[in-house]
Amino acid sequence: MWKAFAILSGVGIYLAAFMLICLYLGGLVDEVFELDGKGRLIGILIGLPGAFYSIYRQLKHNGYI
Repeated sequence: MWKAFAILSGVGIYLAAFMLICLYLGGLVDEVFELDGKGRLIGILIGLPGAFYSIYRQLKHNGYI
């Protein structure tokens, strides 16, 4: 049970960190190009699938999937 908890909490932290980085970069793009919030939306649209793919690849590589 503890092993599953450790794996899932690590996945959650990884997902949050990946999304925060993409949101931050989207905010920078938003400021530079003055997109009125569309830069953060772009960060979300790029970050969410990227995070899920990266987590899937990491779990598959470690043999959990």
